[in-house]
Amino acid sequence: MEGNGVVSASTSGTFNDLSVSWKARTEEPGGSTSPEELVAAAHASCFSMALSAGLSGGGTPPTKLEVDATVTFVNVDGGWKVTSSALKVSGNVPGLDAAGFQSAAEAAKDGCPISQMMTGNVSLSVEATLN
Repeated sequence: MEGNGVVSASTSGTFNDLSVSWKARTEEPGGSTSPEELVAAAHASCFSMALSAGLSGGGTPPTKLEVDATVTFVNVDGGWKVTSSALKVSGNVPGLDAAGFQSAAEAAKDGCPISQMMTGNVSLSVEATLN
């Protein structure tokens, strides 16, 4: 509970020796990351790619997408568990209305491989705002 370690992206080499700790998971990051923060980053980037592809394939390519994912890690009945991943996306998509953007966001949430990995294990949600 008081230990720490490091994590690196050995395949891409894009980050090395990021500090990880239990405190970063359950209290304050304090300059360290956590597995949940890394999952949130993976989910946000996967979703963004799926949404961009879906919008472009539908003839309304986005000019800008900003995506945030919040992964919730809580103590459930004496054991720690990831319970949800909540996506928030705002975007500029010429030629698309808010309902169409929300529909595309729902499809991307359901279709991205990271979401599919989590389906049935955690609650997934998406909130889409068209700028």
